[in-house]
This record gives sequence, structure tokens and C-alpha cells, in this order.
Amino acid sequence: MITASIDYRQYYDLERYLLEVVGPNFRNSGAIEPIGFFSILVWKANRKKTHQRDRLIKKSGTFERAVAAIAEGLFRAPDEREQLRFLMQDWDFRLPTATAILTILYPEQFTVYDFRVGEEVGIKLANRTNFDSIWDGYNQFRKRVRGQAPEGFSLRDCDRYLWGHSWYKANLKFMSATTDIR
Repeated sequence: MITASIDYRQYYDLERYLLEVVGPNFRNSGAIEPIGFFSILVWKANRKKTHQRDRLIKKSGTFERAVAAIAEGLFRAPDEREQLRFLMQDWDFRLPTATAILTILYPEQFTVYDFRVGEEVGIKLANRTNFDSIWDGYNQFRKRVRGQAPEGFSLRDCDRYLWGHSWYKANLKFMSATTDIR
């Protein structure tokens, strides 16, 4: 039997752990535990976690130092624009990962930019390189996310709703495809 002071069940539902533990802890303390930050990277893109970890280690010497510096910079940033700029320009995160991090830390202000929801709301930001253009497009994206989901949803639920709609349409199309397997 494993005996520890950690309730490991919290890691089973990663998004819940991030939104109910990691985000609130950060907003109260300005700090992020390395496992919490790594969990954000896993949640956003599990396939890229090693690349992201190694990139941060190369930049700061250790993953722990990188996470501490990121947390401090985000906590001290004066506004949402500067928080996103800090992650994208100082830490070289791309928009989808930067917004995933900010969504966990500030779920009322940020939502994840990803291709599914971007297609649902008609905004594609992937090829933009100028930060001012990215920021303006992201603000339009957030407005459309709120505007195209049912009224009364939290920003996080608007994102989930539109992602689910995209997934549903794509999979209905896939299921109805006819293929001759002879």
C-alpha cells in the first residue's frame, strides 16, 4: 500500500486539478509548483511535454528555476496583454500553449486558443508573428467564443462547448464516410 500525504486521485482528472488546485494556489501565492506547471503542459499537448521541458531547462538551467521565473513574471505583470506577451516573447511559448497556461491561472480572463475553436469562431491566428496583431486577434477570438456559446456559460465552458461542437461535427463526418474495404 502506498502511504503518502498526497491524494493522487487529483491527477486523474487533470483539468479539474489544474482549475481547482493549481490556478487558485497561484492566484493566492504567486507561485506554481513544478508538477503543477508540467501538468498544464501535459494537459495542453501531452505529445510536446518533453520538448517544452527541455526548452525551459535550456533557457534557465533547471525546470524548477524556469517555472519560478515564469510564475513571478506572470504574477507581477500589470495586465492581461503583458501576461500573454511575457509568455510568448520572453519564454517563446506559442499562442496555444501560452493561452492554455493563462487559462489555468486566470480562467475568467483567458481561454485556450486552438484550431478547433478558432475554426468554430472563424479566427485563425496561427500564422501571425506581430504581437500587436496577435493580441488584437486574440481579443476578437475571446469575444466570439463568449458570443457563440450559450449565454450564461463561464469562459471555460464556452471554450468546452465550442470544442465539443467541433469534435462532434468532425466525428459525425468521419462516421458517415463510406469506404470500400474489399
